[in-house]
Parts: sequence; structure tokens; C-alpha cells
Amino acid sequence: MPIVLDMTVKIDTIVQIVNADYLDPMKSRSTAASQAKTVRPAQCLKRISILDAAAEVFCREGFSGASIDEIAEEACVSRQTIYNHYREKEALFIAVIADVSGRANTALFSALAAFPDRPENLREDLIAFAVDINNNCLYNQDGKFLRKLVQSEGPRYPHLFEAWREHGPCRIGKALGAIFARLHHQGLLNIPDCDLAARQFSALINADLQMTTLFGQTPTEAEIRGSAEQAVDMFLRGYGVRAEAGL
Repeated sequence: MPIVLDMTVKIDTIVQIVNADYLDPMKSRSTAASQAKTVRPAQCLKRISILDAAAEVFCREGFSGASIDEIAEEACVSRQTIYNHYREKEALFIAVIADVSGRANTALFSALAAFPDRPENLREDLIAFAVDINNNCLYNQDGKFLRKLVQSEGPRYPHLFEAWREHGPCRIGKALGAIFARLHHQGLLNIPDCDLAARQFSALINADLQMTTLFGQTPTEAEIRGSAEQAVDMFLRGYGVRAEAGL
């Protein structure tokens, strides 16, 4: 169901609407774990141990190369324990993607919700926002894990990433588009298509970092800051509102 934006609503409320739509089908581990601990704490701890171990093995070996025996050894549980929680390797892989995506998207939505309702310095606010996203969401451990798996396994097993596509990039794109819609409404930007602008912004803030990440390296703080500055400047050249003096 599409989200109808009322521009009188605060942006954090808009983000919460999108976030709630995301959290129903894919709860983050922290929420699920806290609920499970009230019933079966041992089961919950085993499940988290399995997910962490499976993430390590899948990232190292890929989906086809990973074995349940190897994951069981890494998690210090029996093979049967894994099958008691997840009926097959495919179900475990999907659960791992959901778990990591939940943490990554929680960080992303936190950055989105922290963006000021009425920016006083749009350029600096957008740069800080881009740096925050790259530092805490895309180039941390969860972000690198997701990127590696999507790049290596996505073409061969696209069906394993259906939930990630629907409840990750799509939801986040809507929330980012909502921020740009509000900035457009406030006269700070001139954006005919906010969804397109959201995709362009996401691409721009990572454009200069692709070569670094391609070889498994993590961008430095200076590289992330420089990429954010160049991306925001280009974004504002395309969508910024010109000054009255005709600049």
C-alpha cells in the first residue's frame, strides 16, 4: 500500500510510518531476542549463536560452499539443533539475511530519523547524513556482509534475497524520498521526482568508494568524508534552489 505524504507531518513521523511497515515482516534480532528470552532464554541464545556462526560461514564459503556441519561446529551446537530451528540450509540463509538486514536497517532508519526537520545549513546537514550512513550502515560489518553476499550469491540465488529487496532498499528508498519531499515542500530543494532523487543520492555518496570496496577494503574516514562532500555538491547542483541574485 503506497504511503501518502502529508507535508504537515514531521519527518520523524514519516520515517516511523515506513519503519513500522518494515518491522512487521522482518523484526530485528534485538526485538525478537528480548521477546524470546521471556519464554526460552536457552533457545534464544542458541538461535543467536547459530545465526552468528552461519553468517560467518556463508560469508566465507558462500551459500553453495557452506555446510550445516561447519556451521554447527562454529556455533558449538549439534547438526540436529540447527535443523530443529531451521528445516534446511536455504531457510537458515534467509534467516541470516533477515537478521543482518534488520540490524543494518535499524541503523539506517536511525540516521534518517535524526535528519533535522528544518535544516539551517542544508549542505552540511546532507554531508553529515551521508557520512553517518556510510560509516554506521554501509561500511560496518553488517553492511560489508550484505554487500558481499548480494554480489556473490544474488545472481545465482535471486529468490533468497526477495525479502531483503522488499523490506530493505525499497523501504529505505521510500523514507529517503520522504525527506527529499519535505525539503522540496520547504523550498530548500527543487525535486520533480523524489523517489528518483533518493536513488541518485544513494548512488552518489558511494560512487567514489566502489573501487575501494571492490577489493574488500574499508574506506577511510577521509575518503568517506570526501565522497560525501563531492556527492552532496553534485546533488545540490542538480536539485538545489538558486539564489534570488541569479547565482
